Amino acid sequence: MLAIDPGSKHTGFAISDPLRLVIEPLETWHGPGESEDLLRAIDALAADRQLGVILIGLPLNADGSDSERCVSIRAFAPKLQARFKNLKVILRNEHLSTKEAEARLHEAGYRGAEIRDRSDAWAAMVILEEWVLLGEPVTREPEARD
Repeated sequence: MLAIDPGSKHTGFAISDPLRLVIEPLETWHGPGESEDLLRAIDALAADRQLGVILIGLPLNADGSDSERCVSIRAFAPKLQARFKNLKVILRNEHLSTKEAEARLHEAGYRGAEIRDRSDAWAAMVILEEWVLLGEPVTREPEARD
């Protein structure tokens, strides 16, 4: 499983093993969100792994409504599904995942720039952990378009 915390300038990734016992953050990707370059970065990550699921963090508001950022992420999800036809692409509410990631990083002894450099990947890890622990509530399945 691969979790993605997409941002407009940085995208965090986290991965789990097939048994979902180990979940770890990967390197943060620096570049424009929802771009062809990001799709190529995801291609590279997928090439080295046997993935079955890609989770995409969807930054809903506290009341469950879509934030402004949701529009571009909802448009990106079908592109990702079309590219990875054999994988299940799931949009997952990521509300407060970055706050949780930053708190964990602080507890682990990271400070300032170290937290900023790691927070996107750790937020992806939080999204993936919550999905594994809480089950599979889907915000909305993207539709693949040819």
